[in-house]
Amino acid sequence: MHMTFDIVFSEKSIMEQIEKSGVLNKRKIAEVYDVYETDVEIIYYETVNAIKITIPRKDVSGSIYDSDIYGCQQHLPLANIEVPL
Repeated sequence: MHMTFDIVFSEKSIMEQIEKSGVLNKRKIAEVYDVYETDVEIIYYETVNAIKITIPRKDVSGSIYDSDIYGCQQHLPLANIEVPL
């Protein structure tokens, strides 16, 4: 049971700058989403200028405890990560 975030860029150069900065790393993602670092996956898809981040889903989709059935509101913690460009 995992949740995936896709970050898509209009330009490959921007994605490359973020990758080189190292700011989107497993430790940081684990910190902002309160999960174990070992459970975080970050994959750079250069062909489509995208970064895929996968983390464990805390509650089963549709359960009484699920605050976001589709996972579409889970990007907000990413907005608080400063990226040096």
